Amino acid sequence: MRIVVAVKYVPDIHADRRFDEGRVVRSSEEGTLNELDENAIEAALKIVESLPEDEQASSEVVVLTMAGPEADTAIRKAYQMGVGRGVRVSDEALAGSDYFGTVSALAAAIRKLEEEGPVDLVVTGMAALDGLGSVVPVLLAAELDLPQLTLAGKLEVDAQARTAQVTRELDDALEVLSAPLPAVVSVTDHANWPRFPNFKLIMAARTQPIEVWDLADLGVDPVTVGDAGARTHVLSATPRPPRPEVEVVVDKGEGGRALAEFLIRNELV
Repeated sequence: MRIVVAVKYVPDIHADRRFDEGRVVRSSEEGTLNELDENAIEAALKIVESLPEDEQASSEVVVLTMAGPEADTAIRKAYQMGVGRGVRVSDEALAGSDYFGTVSALAAAIRKLEEEGPVDLVVTGMAALDGLGSVVPVLLAAELDLPQLTLAGKLEVDAQARTAQVTRELDDALEVLSAPLPAVVSVTDHANWPRFPNFKLIMAARTQPIEVWDLADLGVDPVTVGDAGARTHVLSATPRPPRPEVEVVVDKGEGGRALAEFLIRNELV
């Protein structure tokens, strides 16, 4: 069983976002593995761990990302969780890629992995916390011409029958869907509880090698990705305005009136 987990390196959600020429500034000091991708990694690891021991030995979980060298932080976090191999797609021509360019590069990397042996499953998180587009799993399935099972609250794989089954939580029902392997699956943050890295894996992750592929390695034409191939462009980006000073009212019997006046003054009622 070979599983590829597509992950993203994102700015820490608690850090201030900065933009440079319409792009989010990413640095290793402030970035991290997308939190929702930890659920995807956990799902992949659990699938392998559920296999018989002899099949586990021949199985592989590969974490894949498209970013600059700073994204090694995210890959090493995946190593700490137990992933055995990490691939980073990096190329200056990828700067400014939109969702379509990103998916084109990721799909090409997955096809390159398939040259070594079949890829049985592609797993992603439900969204990246920096953009919250939630479209990469769908676009990736379309690019790879694979069935898609998205927003899975539960994922089960039958390796013998070569099928994946997911359960999705709707407002008033549970939806159960299945598809033959290979397939693309995205999991929600309800799918599992990502494991805590142990000390041995943390230490090993520091020196574990990371493979780096560029567009030439993948056979991708640079004009189809990055700014050159983007179908969307950021026209402008401005810092978030500072919050107004907090108005503190000490309630001496008129607190309700002060609250009502505040709501009316700010047209909140």
